[in-house]
Amino acid sequence: MTKRLPTSVLDELSARYAVEIWKDPSGPSAEEIALHAASCTAIISQPTDRVDAALLDRTPELRVVANVAVGYDNVDVPAARERRVIVTNTPDVLTDSCATYTWGLILAATRRIAEGDRLVRRGAWHGWAIDFMLGCELVGRQLGIIGMGRIGQAVAAKAGAFGMQVAYVPSRRGDREPLRAPDGTPYRPLSLDELLVTSDIVSLHVPLGPETHHLIDAKTLARMKRSAFLVNMARGPVVDEAALAWALREGLISGAALDVYENEPSVHPDLFDLEQVVLAPHLGSATRETRTAMADLAVRNVLAVLDGRSPLTPVPGSYPPQPR
Repeated sequence: MTKRLPTSVLDELSARYAVEIWKDPSGPSAEEIALHAASCTAIISQPTDRVDAALLDRTPELRVVANVAVGYDNVDVPAARERRVIVTNTPDVLTDSCATYTWGLILAATRRIAEGDRLVRRGAWHGWAIDFMLGCELVGRQLGIIGMGRIGQAVAAKAGAFGMQVAYVPSRRGDREPLRAPDGTPYRPLSLDELLVTSDIVSLHVPLGPETHHLIDAKTLARMKRSAFLVNMARGPVVDEAALAWALREGLISGAALDVYENEPSVHPDLFDLEQVVLAPHLGSATRETRTAMADLAVRNVLAVLDGRSPLTPVPGSYPPQPR
């Protein structure tokens, strides 16, 4: 186990198996994982742990990698399948917490909440004024969602409460009909370029892969409205941080809110000097209830595989494992 998990979810696992927990909060390196997991049958990994072919070759007893996250770009799934190692993730249990948090970031950016907090703390507030720190309204504006999976749809479902219309980029496989709000109102399917050009808020919820790496770069940022805001709740490398800093400095967009970064926990230094960007430390699923549910699902996946049962939430392409 590469990081501590809630004690409440470990009792059953610890009662049946020897469990080694890496105690340093910074987590182990790839070399340290390989050394300590050499004889392990399961690894419970975190999004910051790289599980690649080199590591898998050094863990011959391994049967399952249970990733405590919905994303699994840190795990080489094809390499695991070739070695008959099942990979699981923790979808669904974090959907609502991530969607709610997305709206927190939207409000923080558009109403300058974090910026205002910093101003008060440094003693720079001198009282109310009618034109002081003006933000922007959401009512009647367009929320553009890139990545209309579970979390993207949960974000869209809350848009009506803020009086926003929703547009989205359909999946590559194509949607038979437009996705709809809970009240039956269809969302507006658009191409990526159409969405960027017309949206007031652009919210990212795509998985990380070759097609989405730097999906938001200098070119796409230049296509957005100057009054628009960008929110990244996907993976850090989906956004070119250097290009984002440039776009914010040049006023190509009004603001941004990031919960993830290209090289976590490092943040591009040019972003620190920009008041119009909210920088959060990867807190999308960070509620006690959700993180406990994620840990519990990861443990149940491990128990299922080691008991010879089907995993509860295998990642696509991982199960059943490749036969030898």
